[in-house]
Amino acid sequence: MALANVWMIVAAVAVVLLAVAVGLVLGLRHRIRPGTADRARIARAERLRSLPSFRRALQRRVLALCGILLLGVATTIVAGVVAARPMSSQTIQPVNTSRDIMLCLDVSGSMTEVDVEVLTVFEELLEGFEGERIGLTIFNSSPVQIFPLTDDYEFVREHIARIKESFDYVDEIPEHWIGTLNGDGASLIGDGLAACTMAFDRPDDQRSRSVVFATDNEINGASIVTLDEAAGYARANGVRVFALNPVQGKDAAVSAELAAAAEITGGAAYGLRDTTTVADIIAEVQEQEATELRGEAQVVWTDTPDPWIVVLSIALLSLTAVLWRVRL
Repeated sequence: MALANVWMIVAAVAVVLLAVAVGLVLGLRHRIRPGTADRARIARAERLRSLPSFRRALQRRVLALCGILLLGVATTIVAGVVAARPMSSQTIQPVNTSRDIMLCLDVSGSMTEVDVEVLTVFEELLEGFEGERIGLTIFNSSPVQIFPLTDDYEFVREHIARIKESFDYVDEIPEHWIGTLNGDGASLIGDGLAACTMAFDRPDDQRSRSVVFATDNEINGASIVTLDEAAGYARANGVRVFALNPVQGKDAAVSAELAAAAEITGGAAYGLRDTTTVADIIAEVQEQEATELRGEAQVVWTDTPDPWIVVLSIALLSLTAVLWRVRL
């Protein structure tokens, strides 16, 4: 592409030089004729040519003609450059930061207050998210996905608001319980965590994956997957679990079990009624370094005629001004 531009410029210069040569030849043939080279057209013209004012005028005219010639050559060359469509290349390395956060909420009756708090904090944080994908899965005796991982924050906001409203219910079965009571028992923690871990897509991408796991770990019934098994599955899939336990410390064995499961994955367990708040935990999740997904480097070519068009415009204006001044 660059070679083609060079050839077009060379061709433009050749045309200009040919035109100048033809003009000089024609001019000399017109001025020099046999037997008339030394003949004066005006009587006593030699005295006129010897006048200082005449010499100055002649010099000005010669300079003007040279200027016209130079400007014409320059204008033609620049026009050739513009016609050749000068281009520039730029190497672009696509970079996308990626962070996936799955809200995993135990919606048994004892967790209502915590669930509302978690959803409220996320609703507020949506304003500051840039590219993070958010998902929401709820569970009791069976898990239900409310919405998958998405960065459509308006969509997320609408669904969070709807779920929050369902917690303030007067019906016997509120909306957020629909589909979560299909198993035997309640608060089947292992099943819930496993379902939330399975909700992460794009397994081949290097992404930061976190589960905000709100539960009191008070299991009532036999789950398909134990909490330890679910934590191991999360770890194997590169998912960090951040557990929110509203009764942290009240039952040492239950709290220790939930904390151990979270720590296996590289996460942690927090007690909400101590000095830690939901906002603190979300800040911890956000502090994880988002994985940079670097795409294949791409060379992008773009037209860059602007500087040359400016030069061409200046050259044309200058040529026009000189021609008008000389009045050829």
